[in-house]
Amino acid sequence: MIAIALIAAVITLTALAVPLYLALVAKSVVHGAADAAALAAADARSGAVAGYPCTVAAAVAAANGAELVGCTVDGLVATVTVHRQILAFDAVATATAGPPGCLRTTEFQDCALPE
Repeated sequence: MIAIALIAAVITLTALAVPLYLALVAKSVVHGAADAAALAAADARSGAVAGYPCTVAAAVAAANGAELVGCTVDGLVATVTVHRQILAFDAVATATAGPPGCLRTTEFQDCALPE
């Protein structure tokens, strides 16, 4: 009898923990998708990759299982927000990318496109 109760308790705890672990995995995946999308947008803005920054970012986010919900480009610095829903959890992440040194200040004078 005790063995059956112990097995039931372990199964119950496992059934409660699995959705939480799935949410943590989704959050990690969304952060990776946001980073990749921001890098892709910054590359597109600098001319290293062909295309429009936000369009490229949306394609990269979709390839990583997320949806682009926000994209802003200021000079060579791109900031994106991506979203993914898993079960009843919403995972949202924001990432910023640009040339080295541009992200350390709030002013992007040195990060403007060359004329």
